[in-house]
Amino acid sequence: MNNEHITLYGRPITKKNSSRIVKCGNFTKILPSKQYSQYEKDCIRQIQGSKKKNICIPVNMQCIYYMPTKHRVDLVNLLEATCDILVKANVLQDDNVNIIKSHDGSKVLYDKDNPRVEIEIKEIVSEV
Repeated sequence: MNNEHITLYGRPITKKNSSRIVKCGNFTKILPSKQYSQYEKDCIRQIQGSKKKNICIPVNMQCIYYMPTKHRVDLVNLLEATCDILVKANVLQDDNVNIIKSHDGSKVLYDKDNPRVEIEIKEIVSEV
């Protein structure tokens, strides 16, 4: 596998900190916010056919988030949302520890004019 580079444009949104409670008859469900659902749709739309590799080998996934404001964000929640989006878009087969071995080098930076996430997926050749 070659290294994969994917850039997803738009303000990165976490999945967990923006949930909504919806009543379905006698049951209640916790769903992601409308903003997250829209962000997820936009990201999946940006991922073109050649990027849909359904990767199932051990990889390091480095994500650099460029946020539009300098407000504090939760990097772990951003990574989880990104992994879920990549699985849903068939870039990754699953987001478990057998496939995504690490998120080394992931960080949050500031870019007011062009919020995005730059994702670098590298195959891990040998494990220690």
